[in-house]
Amino acid sequence: MYDFTYEKPATVADAVKLLGTDDSAKALAGGMTFIPVLKQRLNQPSMVVDLSKTGMVSIIIVSGKLTIGAMTTHGAIAHNAEIREKFHGLSEMAGWIGDTQVRNRGTMGGSLANNDPSACYPAAALATGATIVTERRRIEAADYFQGMFTTALEPGEIITAIEFPIPEKSAYEKFRNPASRYAMVGVFVAKYGTDVRVAITGASQGGVFRHAAMEKALSANFSPDAIAGIVTPATDLNSDIHASAPYRAHLIGVMAKRAVAKAVAA
Repeated sequence: MYDFTYEKPATVADAVKLLGTDDSAKALAGGMTFIPVLKQRLNQPSMVVDLSKTGMVSIIIVSGKLTIGAMTTHGAIAHNAEIREKFHGLSEMAGWIGDTQVRNRGTMGGSLANNDPSACYPAAALATGATIVTERRRIEAADYFQGMFTTALEPGEIITAIEFPIPEKSAYEKFRNPASRYAMVGVFVAKYGTDVRVAITGASQGGVFRHAAMEKALSANFSPDAIAGIVTPATDLNSDIHASAPYRAHLIGVMAKRAVAKAVAA
């Protein structure tokens, strides 16, 4: 690692102030991505602002809306009984992230701020039309995700909470990398009456995206058979040592059918 100043503010306002004093300062949430990046010397911040004492740990369900504080861990989300009952797709998603150590340190806000193209939460946020809340504004998920590792966040802006409209039915399926457990392909399905939304993570060079053809078919007939014949083009999909673009295209169909079947059975 390179030398840097370490700060641990007690409030969000203090954290924002610190980040505003130095253009190269970086915020630290759970650190599941940021710490390895520092160890590999891929980032050289002059200041690291640790958010662990700023609060932002909460789970609130009111009137069909789930609000999660940005510093809430994956483990807390996975084990929350109310989320498990009312929003099972998100609960299961959180329980599949990394391993026990990662789930007890990693946070939802940190994951969404990083927007790794293989991360799970972006699929849930985009499929449900979630709102990303920062200390200065509210950003709709459709506007928030802007490509691989790229978001609508401005320098020094901090995610404070994420608001999810709870779907009538939801499910998540992912084909996991056996080592990292990142999604090689992950599919989140959310049903709101006759409106069905499908979001894909881990597959595209541009990061998370919605699958319009599947959404149209499932809105007319919410069953795995409705999307059995839909072929996802391999164009612009990732191709690496783990899976080729055509294989990822195939996995999208497989994971989507499994997710729909799980949602139907719930």
